[in-house]
Amino acid sequence: MPNDKQTVLEGIVEDVGIELYQKVWNAISKEDQTEESSKALAINSRDTAVFVIQRFMDKFNDAAEELKDK
Repeated sequence: MPNDKQTVLEGIVEDVGIELYQKVWNAISKEDQTEESSKALAINSRDTAVFVIQRFMDKFNDAAEELKDK
């Protein structure tokens, strides 16, 4: 049986991906808002959210390690 519970990080990634999708979708002209562009944007938005959040976490953890070592 699969685990239906979402981690906090998964929830944040999902929320940020949705917000990014909506921001970009609203900026696209109506004639370019197609099902195909929506699908591509949804994938790109989630991938971008994962990338940005992961990079932030990496940088944050690196900075915390540097402070801890001082």
